Parts: sequence; C-alpha cells; structure tokens
Amino acid sequence: MIKKFMLAGVATTLLAGAAAAADLPRREAPPPVFTPVPVFTWTGFYAGLHTDYVFTDKQRITTIGNDTTPTNTINNVATLRRAPAVRNEQDGLANIGGGFGYNYQFTPGSGFVVGVQADWAWTDLHKNTFYLSPVLDPSAYRQELEWLGTVVGRVGYAFDRVFVYGMGGFAYGSVQYDANFYTQGTSSRPLALAYAGRYNDIETGFAYGGGIEYAIPTDSFLARFNLLSLVGIQTQAVTIKAEYLHYDLGRRNVLVNNTGLVLAAPPNPRGSYTSRFQTEGNLVRAGFSYKFNGL
Repeated sequence: MIKKFMLAGVATTLLAGAAAAADLPRREAPPPVFTPVPVFTWTGFYAGLHTDYVFTDKQRITTIGNDTTPTNTINNVATLRRAPAVRNEQDGLANIGGGFGYNYQFTPGSGFVVGVQADWAWTDLHKNTFYLSPVLDPSAYRQELEWLGTVVGRVGYAFDRVFVYGMGGFAYGSVQYDANFYTQGTSSRPLALAYAGRYNDIETGFAYGGGIEYAIPTDSFLARFNLLSLVGIQTQAVTIKAEYLHYDLGRRNVLVNNTGLVLAAPPNPRGSYTSRFQTEGNLVRAGFSYKFNGL
C-alpha cells in the first residue's frame, strides 16, 4: 500500500514539472542577419581624362572679290583666277583632354540621370590647302583649331552600372584662318605675295552628341588602376566611356587685303577679297573618370 502511495507521488511530481516546463518560453535560434547589397548610383561629382579623334566633312572656304577698279577682284573670282570655293577637310588624333561634371540619378540602381559636364581638348588640328589658277597665280589657305572646349548638359538612363545618354550645349575653341594670294612677279622674284588676310581668336558655337559609360565594379582587376588611391584620394568608382560629339563654331569673314606690292610691269594688284571660313566637325572620344560621392 505504501509503495502505491509513493509511486503516485512520484508520478504527480513528474507531471507537475512537465507542465511547468511547457509554460517556459522556447529557446529558438536567432534570425539570420540580412546584409543588403549596395545599390550603385551615378549621383556625384566626377573628373577624368580622354583622347579624341577629330574629323571634318563639310568645311569649305569661299572667296568673293570686293572691287571692280583699279583691280577687278570680282572678275578675278568669276574667271577662276582666285578660287570661289575650296574644300578644307581636316582630321587627326587629338593629343589629350580632360573634363569634370556632376550627375544626379533619380532612382538608384536603374533610372533616369541628368547632369552637366565641362571638358577641354588640345586638338592641334591644322590644314594647308592650295589652289593654282589657269594663269598660274597660286592661292594658299591655312586653317587651325588649336583647342576645343564644351559645356554640355547630359540626360540619359542608367541600367545599374551602364549609363546611356545624350548631350548638348555650348562649344568654344581657338581658331586661326590665313589666306595668301600670290601673283606673277619678276624674273628675280617669280611669285609675289599680292593679298594677305589673317584672323586669330576664340570662336563660340554649339555642340551635341551622345555616349555610353560603364562603372567598373570594385572587385574588377581594372579598378586596381585607380591612380588617385596612390595619393590618398578616395573615389567611389572608376568609369570608362565612349562619346560622339558634333561641334559647330560658325563662320567668319576674313578681309584679304592687298599688300601694296608694286610690280615692274603694271598693273599692280589693288583692292581686296573676302574669304569666308567655317569651323565645323566631329570627334569620337574615349576616356575614363573617377567618380566621387554626391552631395
């Protein structure tokens, strides 16, 4: 009988302990830590270097005469003694250039991007053109574009690290125009400079085009070529880009006046001409930039 009471007491104690354990909070494993993947944004300042290939396809130099007496320069153009028009195409690889700007992306990751960019390129582009008339009076023209700069707006769409955009705005550059007209001289001086004109200044105009830019991932071996990190400057990304740009710096009239030459056998050249130069062309650009944090 006593054993039965003891067994009943032990059973009751075990049941009470199990019930109390059921009331305690359960010990569960902690939830996994979620680390969000950083979303790339094009917002921020940038600066970089580039090189350009420049070519023209529409440049012409036209000339008109301004007088009928004592030298009929108008008739000289009509009879092709002076060229009414010559083509003056130019092309070449620009030495080096640089630029900087700021982008703002409305939606990080993929979304619309707007920005402004200023750049400059040392083009060192020049071309000499010659014309020989039916009476063997030569004319020489020289046109130069020493450097070209632009300030343009950029609007486009970013597909994560790929940015496709169009651009347009202001263009300016240093130009020089020369026109030298020669005539038959004497036996001791077969050719003599009869007319000369020059213009050397900064011209302004417009530019438009488009491009594509790619932000190199930080784990890419290409990102190791970040030269700014060697001097302790931190950048958010390195980008590479390719652009096409059409520029137009307008037209300029150059007075080609007589030099006061006196020939042994008159008539001596008098009066003047007007040569009209235009600076218009295209460039294909490749470069890289360092992107910094935004505002």
